[in-house]
Formats: sequence, C-alpha cells, structure tokens
Amino acid sequence: MRVIIEPDYDKMSKWAADYVAMRINQAQPTVEKPFKLGCPTGSSPLGLYRELIKKYEAGEISFENVITFNMDEYVNIPEDHPESYHSFMWTNFFSHINIKKENVHILNGNAKDLVKECEDYEKAIEEAGGIDLFMGGIGPDGHLAFNEPGSSLSSKTRIKTLTTDTIHANSRFFEGNLDLVPKQALTVGIGTVMAAKEVLLVCSGHNKARALKHCIDGNISHKWTSSMLQMHPKAIVVCDEASCDELTVGTYKYYLDKERGNL
Repeated sequence: MRVIIEPDYDKMSKWAADYVAMRINQAQPTVEKPFKLGCPTGSSPLGLYRELIKKYEAGEISFENVITFNMDEYVNIPEDHPESYHSFMWTNFFSHINIKKENVHILNGNAKDLVKECEDYEKAIEEAGGIDLFMGGIGPDGHLAFNEPGSSLSSKTRIKTLTTDTIHANSRFFEGNLDLVPKQALTVGIGTVMAAKEVLLVCSGHNKARALKHCIDGNISHKWTSSMLQMHPKAIVVCDEASCDELTVGTYKYYLDKERGNL
C-alpha cells in the first residue's frame, strides 16, 4: 500500500486528481479500448471531482473514451431526488465533462429485481474488461462504499442494510431527519473493488483519523472493511494531516520519508 500525506484537503484532492488524470492519459483510451473508472460519492471526493473538471476545462484530459461504474446507490429513492447518487454524480461531475451518457453506469435502486440488478452490474463490469482504477473514500467507521462493518471481505455487488452510524452520518443530507434517510443501498462489494487493477482512496479530516489508522496501520478485519486494501497490489491512500492524528509516529514518518525518497 502506498500512502500519500498532504497538508490539507485541497492539496490532497489535487494530488489525487493529478494521479487519476495521469493514469487516464497514459492509457490513451479509445472507443475500442476505453478506460474504466470506478467512482465514489460523498463529501470526500468532491475536491477530487472539482480538480478533474478543471483539468478537463484546461484541455489536459478527455473523458470521451472513459467508462464509469459508480460504487453505490440508495434503494427506493427516485433517481432525480437531489440526494440520490445519480443526481450527485451528474451535478458534481458528469455534467461538467465530456463523458457520454451511455458510458455512465450507476446501480438502479428502484429496479424491480434488486438481486438481478446487482448480478447484472457485476456482469457489466466483467464484460467491460474490469475496472482500471477504482476511486473511493473511507467512512468514519472504516467502511468502503456501503460495505459496513461486518461485511464479507470477498463480497460482490449486493443489497446492504445501512448501520445506525451511517444513517446518522448521512442524515445531514436529509435535513437532519433520520426518517428520511434510506435504510438500504445497493453497493459494489469489497471483492469487486479488490478486483480493480488499481484503487485510490481519499481520506480527510480528524473525524476519519480512527478509520485511517485501522485502514493502513491495523489488522485486516471485516470490522474495518477498507483495511482489506492492505492486500491489494496497487492501492494508494491519499490523506491530509488531520486524518493522520491517530497514526503511530513511526508509521507517519515512514510514509513521509518514503515519498520524499529517504527510504
């Protein structure tokens, strides 16, 4: 695992965007061989998306031959609801770049057969040739996508019931009303993310410090599902100083020295 420590959220977001843009440009995607990008939602990746939009507007990157697969979506919430992840992605990212609508894949939380929807999503990823780079964030309890504590570390796309902690955390998007927060979601599994060629997570803020500690400095555990990325051959965690508050001094210095070329 590679860990990048940046001073603040903005620098963290820029580093992550620079890396994603570099990988897409290196791949030189075409219609016949598109670049497959996994996309998260939530507050953590907003800065990353803003930086990628700037790069597109500056002519530094094109998304014309990029196919996206989103991590998750709420169950039984209209796609045009302002807090659906369909709305989130089009509002904060897709509407600002030159991605083709047919290249965007987001789970349908209103499908008549949710199990089949999840199975079809896995098949679509497989038929596309797998994910080249899966972006993501880390929840305060260490969850990745909606793989809550206790999720199988080999799980695939499926229906998940959200924990009380997640419902409370997401209530800020629903006027603080817990009753309005969806209680279930469709989500890619930890196994789905692990199958990607590369994974890049962003993590910021003191409220994520405990999660980051377990992710990179603790044991691999289904109680902290993002910790499974310790087993990925090409995983990068980009974090800010505040999120490092609970790392051991040795771990913190090791990763700083490693990126500075001192090791």
